Amino acid sequence: MKQDLYHQLNPYVRLKETEILAPSFYEQLISSDLPKIKELLNATVYGKYLTTDFPNNFDAVLNQELLASYRELVERAPVPEVIFIFTMRFTLHNLKVLTKAHYIGENYDYLYLPDGFYELDELKHAIETGKSAVLPPSILKSINEVREYLAESAILQGIDVIYDRRFLKEQRRLGEELGYPELLKEIITFIDLTNIITALRCLLQKRSQAFLTAVLSSSGSISKETYLDFAKLDISALKEYLLASEYGDLLAPAISGEKIDFAKLDTIKDNRLTEMFASAQTEAFGPLPLLAYLNAKEIETKNLRLIVTGKKSGFTNEQIKERMRITYDI
Repeated sequence: MKQDLYHQLNPYVRLKETEILAPSFYEQLISSDLPKIKELLNATVYGKYLTTDFPNNFDAVLNQELLASYRELVERAPVPEVIFIFTMRFTLHNLKVLTKAHYIGENYDYLYLPDGFYELDELKHAIETGKSAVLPPSILKSINEVREYLAESAILQGIDVIYDRRFLKEQRRLGEELGYPELLKEIITFIDLTNIITALRCLLQKRSQAFLTAVLSSSGSISKETYLDFAKLDISALKEYLLASEYGDLLAPAISGEKIDFAKLDTIKDNRLTEMFASAQTEAFGPLPLLAYLNAKEIETKNLRLIVTGKKSGFTNEQIKERMRITYDI
């Protein structure tokens, strides 16, 4: 894929980057109460979505801004699939909740998250019929695999297992097809860290080797078989292996003690991906600036949700700061 495809988009991305909230702005938000947070956010791109009751509908505010950003970039991007690499995780979420809603006869439409590509009604139609004129074959194949599974089983957990596995496989396939080395590296790291967290949870819960086989992806740099070898061993053996791996220094703060800090592992994963895109600040060509902006926007959403939810729940400023994802000045 030619790098010069992005020479017209990247100046626009640089302009959009000026809207990303700076680390110093987060400091102001964390030290403020909810009314002051609303006042501060009114001067940002989120201001036009805020209501008087914004703490109770803040997820809707964040979703509106994400959808606006995604739609704008999808229209401008020379290769929209690069954006789908990021928004696919929202598609995955939508497929999970809408499939469960369909099979138990509930309405979970309020849990739909915009992905910039597929509307709520399009996904619901595909889940109900197994057919779609708009969804790509890979997604439709996932939906039909779930439909076949549910024809044989009433255990809803299988829905998550199938969609999660196919999601990671599709990420790797699309990353290789697009041909951007920096994007493929990010995808493989994302899959590896996802597998690591999943494997640790499974061993802690004493799940079987068969269960591990079903939930782990074979698309990372660490083979699935490597994790399976630890299925009948104490979790300390897997921790020792991971600490000696290329991810050892990264994972150590969360797994080197007696207990595994899964909240910290999630933060480590997000921070690692952000660090991988930090070089986009000096990159003038190719898709890296776009990828960095998409990542920054997603991290911004997580941090804002954390701050507002934390304030509502009575978290201290220090507790909020501990859970914040890293950002960098644009």
